[in-house]
Amino acid sequence: MAGMTADEIRAFLLQGTRTAKLATVRADGRPHVAPVWFLLDGDDVVFNTADASVKGRSLRRDGRVALVVDDETPPFAFVLIEGAATIDDDPAALRVWAERIAARYMGAEQAPAYGARNGVPGELLVRVRPSRVVGQKSVAD
Repeated sequence: MAGMTADEIRAFLLQGTRTAKLATVRADGRPHVAPVWFLLDGDDVVFNTADASVKGRSLRRDGRVALVVDDETPPFAFVLIEGAATIDDDPAALRVWAERIAARYMGAEQAPAYGARNGVPGELLVRVRPSRVVGQKSVAD
């Protein structure tokens, strides 16, 4: 197993359509993990979610999060990000990021439809500022 450089981490996170697995804490203290589509904005991880979802409710209450992005093929690799999330419900910003994120996962042609669907009131733009990042490659070696 070998560590990743900052450049390798960034390239790994932006490769293809890997999802991040977001961990939050429910009101009763139980963990909650769910996949999210994401992009990077500088060092920040950006994604959107519904305000009424478990993720949305948990993030409004407690902004501490962890995300893991992994490569499930040998020799395996992963990036772990811990940090604090901030929430923005500005419709203009939400629409822009929802469309950018959709372009990554669904392609440029379908991005406007996803932006229209996910860039509306009731959705949240979430920005995670990393406090700790760990990248490991060649886990099986």
